[in-house]
Amino acid sequence: MIRCLEMVKFSIVVPLAPGRNAEVLESLKRADYDEKDYEVIIEEGTDASVNRNNGVDKAKGEIILFLDDDAYVDRNLLKNGEDFFNTYKDVDIVGGPQLTPKNDKWFARISGYAIASFFGSQQMSKRYKKSKLNFDGWNSISSAVSFVKKEVFEKVRFKPGLFPGEDPEFYYNAKKNGFKIAYSPNIIVYHKRRDSLKGFLKQFYLYGKMRLKTGYVNLLFFIPSLFVLYSIALIFLAFVHWMFLIPLELYIFITILFSLYEAIKNKSFFSIFLLPFFYIGIHFSYGIGFLRGIINKLVKN
Repeated sequence: MIRCLEMVKFSIVVPLAPGRNAEVLESLKRADYDEKDYEVIIEEGTDASVNRNNGVDKAKGEIILFLDDDAYVDRNLLKNGEDFFNTYKDVDIVGGPQLTPKNDKWFARISGYAIASFFGSQQMSKRYKKSKLNFDGWNSISSAVSFVKKEVFEKVRFKPGLFPGEDPEFYYNAKKNGFKIAYSPNIIVYHKRRDSLKGFLKQFYLYGKMRLKTGYVNLLFFIPSLFVLYSIALIFLAFVHWMFLIPLELYIFITILFSLYEAIKNKSFFSIFLLPFFYIGIHFSYGIGFLRGIINKLVKN
């Protein structure tokens, strides 16, 4: 689906998996921005990267806005995007947080608290909460909401077949090609969280599994996997010497500390009893996925 005029400021590209609805369109109608100044391109298919690339090829706007199909757009999103590029003309890409909707059910809300915590998702946490303006924010944004100047696509494209992880791979390559990427707390959408334990654990397992394929690896990414290996080894090490239990005790203490902090910050008393399990779920599912990614890479080589 394409709705456009000959000359527009923004081309909004929404990748859509078969059988899904573009719920984001409903909130776009309420955006504080003239509909004459943007077009909407819905690209349906099984590969999100291919959908985005095809959408870019059809776009008539000078700036592409990528949105997830189930995001809820802040009414000032387009206006804030235009103001940002008018103020910072040397920036090529800007994204911002995808916040947890306040009307999400309890499981989804608590998972939102966990992933917005640095203890929960490390550098990824800035994707899920408002943080300071950052002009090196390539690893703090996602394709759920990001404005990209069309000229960027002359050098960088989304990698087909890579999901999840196609957006950090894209932003990392854009950075390597000299494009300036910013994170702005004013570029906002609201995004539903996983509302089941299975979906939540699968999400982070896949993040871990695909991490090595994104081209950027930080030592922090290895920590969950090392902890998984330590936990397995602890079955035997605990009988060797009590000191091997110290890392586990320290982890439990830090987990409780962060759970208390997030519960107070979000004014959600009952979440203090559940957040520890969400943190453990994130760390173990990501760690196992990362190990699987390493094994796959070794076998392939």
